[in-house]
Amino acid sequence: MRPPDNHVHTGWSWDTPSSVTMARACEQAVALGLPAIAFTEHLDFTVWGADDRATTLGLVDRHASRHAPIDTEGYWAELAEVRERFPELRIWSGVEAGEPHLFSASIAAHLAGAPVDRVLGSLHSLHDGDRLYGVGQLLYQDADGTMRRYLAEVVDMVESSDVFQVLAHVDFPRRYWPGGPHRYVEKDYEEEYRAVFRALAGTGRALEVNTSSPLASVDQVRWFREEGGEAISFGSDAHQPGAVGQRFDLAVDVVEAAGFRPGRDRFDFWHR
Repeated sequence: MRPPDNHVHTGWSWDTPSSVTMARACEQAVALGLPAIAFTEHLDFTVWGADDRATTLGLVDRHASRHAPIDTEGYWAELAEVRERFPELRIWSGVEAGEPHLFSASIAAHLAGAPVDRVLGSLHSLHDGDRLYGVGQLLYQDADGTMRRYLAEVVDMVESSDVFQVLAHVDFPRRYWPGGPHRYVEKDYEEEYRAVFRALAGTGRALEVNTSSPLASVDQVRWFREEGGEAISFGSDAHQPGAVGQRFDLAVDVVEAAGFRPGRDRFDFWHR
């Protein structure tokens, strides 16, 4: 049984072409037999308020930023269209909140005006001095140190923000690992992963198995289970329609081997 795809982007995300529509993503989901899809557009901030932790930390901007706000009016209009067009598919609204622990007030203001079904929490950037930098830019200075700092920041994010339901791509920097992702060794960071998983398990929230990232090993998902983790979410992190539901059969095998099973119904997270 294929699970829902809880992490999909369309042209309403700043890093996705406008040609990537909800309808095309839904067509792919239906073709694959997915029960549901969540359109989780990027919610990132280049301007933040006085009540955001980023301000308290003295952060002034993002380095080389292309981030842009979500056109919520357009997003909701297209969502209504596909919900009517694809009645056989459960279609959830959502956002992928970047660095939610740094922008809690800004995120709260956005969600007050546009509440959604799914909120993912993601860490894409780390601060260096008074600026935020994409982690890919920092890896080439010190890959090992950046990765350990990244996972420690994820712990802080989990402990400091309760706005998100799912922790997305726990080891995002490995996508950009110097020399290629194949050179990244999960085992080298087991203790750091376990610290993240203990924190996440303590909140009862779900861990995402992201199928755009280098796929998590059975060991990694088992570490989450051993640290008390209860729920798994599947996310393609698709930025093109053809990537919706990508490698879900393989991801299901990994998650089952780690001791998780389908939830109460086909729309649910998987559980231990």
